[in-house]
Amino acid sequence: MQINGPKIFFTIPIFGGIPVTQTLLTSFIVTLILCVAGVLLGRNLKKRPGRMQVLTEKAVGVITNLVKEAMGEHNARWTPFIATVFLSSLLGTLLGMTGILRSSTADISTTMTWAVLVSFICWYEAIKHNGFFGWLKGFTEPIAVMTPMNVVSEIAQPVSLAFRHFGNIAGGGVITALIYWALSGASAGILGLIARSTVAVPLVMLAAGVGLVLLSGKRKNGKRRKLPLLLGVLCLALSALRLLDWLWSLTGRAWPQMNGLATGLCWFGALAVLLAGLVLLIGHKSRGRTVLGAALAALGFLAICLVSEGPMGVPVLTLGLPAVLSLYFDVFSGVIQAFVFSLLTMIYISNNCPAPEEIKPEE
Repeated sequence: MQINGPKIFFTIPIFGGIPVTQTLLTSFIVTLILCVAGVLLGRNLKKRPGRMQVLTEKAVGVITNLVKEAMGEHNARWTPFIATVFLSSLLGTLLGMTGILRSSTADISTTMTWAVLVSFICWYEAIKHNGFFGWLKGFTEPIAVMTPMNVVSEIAQPVSLAFRHFGNIAGGGVITALIYWALSGASAGILGLIARSTVAVPLVMLAAGVGLVLLSGKRKNGKRRKLPLLLGVLCLALSALRLLDWLWSLTGRAWPQMNGLATGLCWFGALAVLLAGLVLLIGHKSRGRTVLGAALAALGFLAICLVSEGPMGVPVLTLGLPAVLSLYFDVFSGVIQAFVFSLLTMIYISNNCPAPEEIKPEE
């Protein structure tokens, strides 16, 4: 397993070569999405707003109130900047869930650029309100001995702001990759042992799966026993994979092989069909939709087997936990980190943008 930095797609041959990386592509897509959304949501505003305009106005009101509470009424002008930072961070993280793009916030160059920009804004506002010499004098407060510490603190501010955001997002990706790698190895080992077995082993696993599912029958409170049910479903899935592989081997044909891009596209397409079938099976009670759901689930399952070069190549142990962890780190952690970064940005800027009555005249 290798955990590398952002992939370089190509290099623009100017200024000594400008590499176009996954991070740059994701940042460009985020910028494009925000610009298009801003144009679409900001045009044709009406006195009697529609549903989309009401939602947009509500979101703008929430962000404006948040900025006013954190920075004061006099700093409400910073609302567009704070909203841009928050949405750029959130979208940059969520785009990493596509599996094609890389989270822009998982690259230290992105968060460091934002942090340095915030520092320059803070310095500009401090000089604007206190004057250049007043800004320099601030490094000597409360006593001149603290000057080196104040200078180090001023330099550490963008570093800590950048590394906090980058570390949480990149760390989540690394943890997910490690767990996926471990489960892939365990899945390959188990399926390898089953693949070298005869038909008797899958039949025994099929019987064991049926027995465990029946054992998990409903209790008096109407709930099933979860552990026997999960083990039974796993045994049924493994036996079904081996039996399908054995039936295919009787035809004397080899499983098709595809390149990396085609495999990825087919894998996501097959998984989408499988999930759609399961949703129809679980969410609807009509016979027609149940039959359609079963057909889609079977079609998606067979497509995954073909993409994985046979049922024994399907990483069955990786079809649950990594997805849940990825959702946690990409969605929950992404929202929290975007909010924390925006909140710290508001605090740093507001410290250098005091209310008019709090500004001291330059001596």
